[in-house]
Amino acid sequence: MDGKRGFSRRQFVGGAAAAIGYMGLKPTAELYAEDRFPFRRRLDDEYDALAHLSSNENPYGPSQKVMEAMEGAWKYSMRYGYPDGDIQAAIAEHHGVPEDHILMGAGSGEILRVVGLTYMDPGSKVIGVEPSYSTVYRHAAGLMAEAITLPLMEDHRQSIPLMIQTTKTHHREVGFVYLCTPNNPTGVSVTAAETKQLIDNIPQDVPILIDEAYHHFVEDPAYETSVPYVLDGRNVIIARTFSKIYGMAGLRLGYAIARPDIIRRMREYSTGTINALVKHGAAAALKDPEAEKWVFDTTLRLRKKAVADVEAMGFEVLPSETNFFMMHTGRPAAEVRNAFREKGVAVGRDFPPMLDWLRVSIGTEEEMERFMTGLKEIF
Repeated sequence: MDGKRGFSRRQFVGGAAAAIGYMGLKPTAELYAEDRFPFRRRLDDEYDALAHLSSNENPYGPSQKVMEAMEGAWKYSMRYGYPDGDIQAAIAEHHGVPEDHILMGAGSGEILRVVGLTYMDPGSKVIGVEPSYSTVYRHAAGLMAEAITLPLMEDHRQSIPLMIQTTKTHHREVGFVYLCTPNNPTGVSVTAAETKQLIDNIPQDVPILIDEAYHHFVEDPAYETSVPYVLDGRNVIIARTFSKIYGMAGLRLGYAIARPDIIRRMREYSTGTINALVKHGAAAALKDPEAEKWVFDTTLRLRKKAVADVEAMGFEVLPSETNFFMMHTGRPAAEVRNAFREKGVAVGRDFPPMLDWLRVSIGTEEEMERFMTGLKEIF
């Protein structure tokens, strides 16, 4: 075994046995019987047997329609100028924007890096909150730029007035402002009114990168996508991904929505390395609202049940609008994480400064049962 994985053969066997015991299934049995999701896990496989509740993934994988589209795209695997399923047009139509407002990347992670390369120089600054999706801040450090990370408020919301004030204070040095909503790792969203307040009140020459990776899971009526600001010509860049509700994290496709002049500037730093399979699969995903709704309904049902069960045990849980939740364990998250790993359950990493909070992704119903069993045993 690779020691870096921190998961011994003994732990694997124990975790797999526990999984089988919880579900009453044979090791090769299907974990879910929904016809629209053909992907199947095998409990006699070490990786599959682990309950993956650490990376905010969709545990069901691509839908049947997406898999069929990708299967049909294999014939392009040896070609360069292949038909791409008109994915650029499909994304543009989905958002009601012209095609020249879209830039695709290998996951939204590439989009975030491209924004950094476009707007950050040595000595410049990105402004955001901590904790949030810290890849943006690490990339700034790699460019010899600086991240000004603001604290969350007592209710773990992002302080828009503080973000505005800080941007004005450092105006001439600010490369861009980063707003993740709903925020990762807290799961807390920013209201449409707060987003408008930010866009209207920072200097108009400062770009705002709005990360909407978890947009599809939001129920809060006070939240809205910021795409209309792009159509209004504002200095806004929206980042989206197919990694979450569409179950395509390992396939890598994200995209930016912005004004054409911003897209042209960003394209200079984009690799354009997106494979044929994911292009065809993503185009099919946008045409499969039934599968999307099933994932939405199932994920939120399981999240709400898990949150209620965790709160019934006396833990504080932040109000989440995502496919994960964050709970206050009162113990170092690293310690709790290691205890879960012994039980074949992977949960989230450390998120400074919230080091006694644990982020838990929503898995299948069986995986969430394993999480709750482990939580009761650990505490």
